[in-house]
Amino acid sequence: MSTDEQSLDGTTVGVFIAPAGTEEIEFTEPKQTVANAGATVDVLGSETGEAQSVNNDLKESETYAVDKQFSEVSADEYDALIVPGGTVGADTLRLDEDAVSLLREHVESGKPAGVICHGPWLLVEAGVVDGRTLTSYPSLQTDIRNAGGEWVDDELVTDQGLVTSRNPDDLDAFCEGIVEAFADGSA
Repeated sequence: MSTDEQSLDGTTVGVFIAPAGTEEIEFTEPKQTVANAGATVDVLGSETGEAQSVNNDLKESETYAVDKQFSEVSADEYDALIVPGGTVGADTLRLDEDAVSLLREHVESGKPAGVICHGPWLLVEAGVVDGRTLTSYPSLQTDIRNAGGEWVDDELVTDQGLVTSRNPDDLDAFCEGIVEAFADGSA
């Protein structure tokens, strides 16, 4: 079933963004995909206001409004979460205790999450990788293995509700995978 045929009506999705350094296309494409499928989408960040994204050569790109702060929300407010990559953005977010806590509570409650590129650093920080198979940008494979996960070099991996992909080249598969997992609604 294609993403066009699956409905996320009634589904609330939180999309993470760092104050600076989130990979723009890994933020915008999944966000637009779930919105097009009918989900209600909130952009979640460390602080409200504008967040500066970057493109694949780390040059500043567009800014995006943050709807709610991580500290203002709880895992039970969201049916699914999306964590985009971007080396600087993901590294910044894994140091944000509220972002890590929200992701941990969400995953531990059995709800699905889509995480791409460098985003799995947050999964490692949240302590929810042990016993799971996932993919990421290749430089994270040692971190994932050290956290008890199995790293594989695949375009898309879904394991216990975690949907992971390696990089922007995998966005078509990633977007289809998150809609499918979010429509299913459980890990």
